[in-house]
Amino acid sequence: MQMTNQTDVLPADDLSRTATIVHADDPGLLHLGIGAGTYTVVISGDLTGGRYTMLDMFVPTGGPPPHRHDFEEIFHILEGELEITFRDEVHLVGPGQIINIPANAPHGFRVVSATPARFLCICLPSGQEEYFKLVGEVLPARTTPPTPPSPEVMTERRSIMLANAARFHSEFLPPRA
Repeated sequence: MQMTNQTDVLPADDLSRTATIVHADDPGLLHLGIGAGTYTVVISGDLTGGRYTMLDMFVPTGGPPPHRHDFEEIFHILEGELEITFRDEVHLVGPGQIINIPANAPHGFRVVSATPARFLCICLPSGQEEYFKLVGEVLPARTTPPTPPSPEVMTERRSIMLANAARFHSEFLPPRA
């Protein structure tokens, strides 16, 4: 096997970027109340040159409505169980399991365990964290539950989500029958 000179193939090391070591409970991380869950931005697109975002999601109940988007999404389940609907197929995933949702595929999830679900969500490329910033309530910690929204706040957040879905390459789908 002949080795090629890697400098002919790969760009130079970007010394302006550093390794990121983080714990989901580190001070200074952004914790956002989205629905019933708390989503912590552990690695933002700003740190990865836009290549990906990693969220630590703590969701006691529920889940998002059916949707799709033009980016890849990977869930690594740490605690609890999720029922993930992917193209009308239902999958039960639990601790230690990983599921990749291809770009543009219809999907959704809901917590089905008696205990909260905690999972890592990686979005490739980044940007989803910016969408969540528009509609999320800033919270003090990873496990702080969001404030139950009033009907007016819920309507406002829903309007913001729908108005910005296309900007963030997302589409909400009708609930499946």
